[in-house]
Amino acid sequence: MKISKGYLALIIIVAVVIIDQLLKIWVKTHFYIGESYHITDWFQIYFIENNGMAFGMEIGSKLILTLFRLILASLLIWYIIRIKSRKYIKAGFIACLSLVVAGALGNIIDCMFYGIIFPAEPGFDTLFHGRVVDMLYFPLFSFVWPDWLPLIGGEEFSFFPAIFNFADAAISVGMIAILLFYPRQLTAPGESSANVTPDNDSTDTTDSES
Repeated sequence: MKISKGYLALIIIVAVVIIDQLLKIWVKTHFYIGESYHITDWFQIYFIENNGMAFGMEIGSKLILTLFRLILASLLIWYIIRIKSRKYIKAGFIACLSLVVAGALGNIIDCMFYGIIFPAEPGFDTLFHGRVVDMLYFPLFSFVWPDWLPLIGGEEFSFFPAIFNFADAAISVGMIAILLFYPRQLTAPGESSANVTPDNDSTDTTDSES
């Protein structure tokens, strides 16, 4: 089945944003902050909110961070539109970029509108100041360091304690896949006219290189 790289990007972005927002709205309307639901010993739905970047990191002003996300997502969308018809650009690379865009958009929606839709407290109830909803928690294992170890002896260690959301996961998967499988696409040479000739913006979705 043939599908254009442009449509592939659109499908991925729309699907990820919808799934991300449905999950966030469900958590927002069914859990209180700090509530968790154990699905397995290593996977929980754990509702928290944060003001910052992926995996709960925080940096700088909330408004500046939201605007930065918006500008970054806009630039990535422009980049996808610009390169999608070039023959040397693989559909898989477009798919990875689309995951990053979709993840950014998912968190942008939280930042822009959740303060108005779900007003909680002063300072987080206006446009561009909403909090990001996180809920995916994978406490795979933990242990206590032996007492004889300097500095960390007796301290508890938890593997991957971050709580994140579907949008964060999309960004991470997209970025890791680009670095592992498509690093050359990031540094494509100055192509000759033959290389940049449009290929009708289509690709076979069954192609493993797509």
